[in-house]
Amino acid sequence: MSTAPRGLLLDAMGTLIGLRRSVGSSYAALAADFGLTAEADAIDRAFPRVYREAPPLAFPGLDGEALRAAEIAWWGARIAEVLAAARPDPREQGAEGLPEGLAPALFEHFAEPAQWRVYPEVPDCLRRWRRRELRLAVVSNFDSRLAGLLEGLGLAEHLEAVVVSSQAGAAKPDPAPYRQALAALALEPHEVWHVGDSPDDDAGAQAAGIRCLLVQRP
Repeated sequence: MSTAPRGLLLDAMGTLIGLRRSVGSSYAALAADFGLTAEADAIDRAFPRVYREAPPLAFPGLDGEALRAAEIAWWGARIAEVLAAARPDPREQGAEGLPEGLAPALFEHFAEPAQWRVYPEVPDCLRRWRRRELRLAVVSNFDSRLAGLLEGLGLAEHLEAVVVSSQAGAAKPDPAPYRQALAALALEPHEVWHVGDSPDDDAGAQAAGIRCLLVQRP
C-alpha cells in the first residue's frame, strides 16, 4: 500500500471556504425585510444547536426542481427553528410561521459567492496539489448551490468532482458520499486522504477505508 495519496477528498465549509459575516447577521437583516425582529447574536447562538439536531440534508432519488424544492424546504425549517429560538418573544413567531418568501430569499442569499470567502492558504494549496498530480474532489454536507459557489470563488477549476449530501442521498458521517467521490475519481480508498475541519466526519471516511487529516482553524 502506498503511503502517499493519489487523491484528496476535501470538506468545503470551514476547510476551503467560510462566510464573510455570521449567519446571524444575514438572517437578522433579511428577516427584518420581512417584518421579523431577531438579534444576530441570538441567532448565532441558536444556529449550531438547530443545525446539529436537524435531519440529514439528503434527498435520495430527487433531482432538478424537486431537489431544489426539497433543499429550500429543509433550510426553511431550520430558519424557522432558529428565528423562533432567537426572537425576543418566541410567542410572536412559531416554527411554522415564516413569512412567505423569506426562506427562498435566504437560500438565494447564501448562493451568492460574494457572501463567502476563500481561506488565504487554500488557492496555493490547491495549485500545489494539482502540480503534484493529486486528484481532488469536494465532499460536503451541503446542497446544489455548492458547485456554483466554488465556481464563483475560483476553486472549481482545481476539482474533478463535487459531491454534496443533498444530491448524494446521504450525509456525512455516512460513508456513501465518500464512496461516490471515490468512484468519480476512479480511486480506491487506500489511495485517498480526507481533509476536513470536523472530527465527526472522520467516522464516515474511516468507514469507507479512507485516512483522515483534521484542519484546526482558530
